Amino acid sequence: MAARKKGLSLEEKRAKMLELFYESKEFFQMKELEKIAPKKKGVISQSVKEVTQSLVNDGLVECEKIGTFVCYWAFPSKASQTRKRRIEDLEHSIRTTETKIAEATVELQKQLKGKEDSKIRSELLALYEKLQEEEKDLSERLDKYAQCNSEVIAQVKVRAEKARENVNRWTDNILSIKKWCKSKFGMDENVLDQQFEIPVDLDYIE
Repeated sequence: MAARKKGLSLEEKRAKMLELFYESKEFFQMKELEKIAPKKKGVISQSVKEVTQSLVNDGLVECEKIGTFVCYWAFPSKASQTRKRRIEDLEHSIRTTETKIAEATVELQKQLKGKEDSKIRSELLALYEKLQEEEKDLSERLDKYAQCNSEVIAQVKVRAEKARENVNRWTDNILSIKKWCKSKFGMDENVLDQQFEIPVDLDYIE
């Protein structure tokens, strides 16, 4: 008995739908997409609407009501602009987070200087070195993203999500350091934020 053919994953469906838009460079109504996608890209009609909407939500496909019709379209040039904007946003997040980490670490080292607990200082320095390595790795990944072309734009979201997780890990480390200072030295959170110049709205990236 022949093995049942495995269906496409969500990311594979998204990539296939983007290919359809890029190759045709035309405007479609949903009913047209549901008819064309299964034949040309192997995306079952039942999932076309959901997949297309996810691409619209991510800014990879345009959607506009024209008269009584809702039209969908996507051009490679627009995808390139979207990719560039996302990369710039990620790079900005990296620079901002790296600055916060460096400043907080320097200030914490000043606070701990001269204290007998050298183990704590060593752990702090180890944490800083680890964060530097993560930042380097993330920057290298972003360099690769910048070289991507329109044929692989559908993969950018997955890679950007990984980058977002790394940035959020840094944020978590900063918050952990704050918590440790509050517990170790009884420092007020507001004082910590002011002394280490940590933004009060520091939060995880959604």
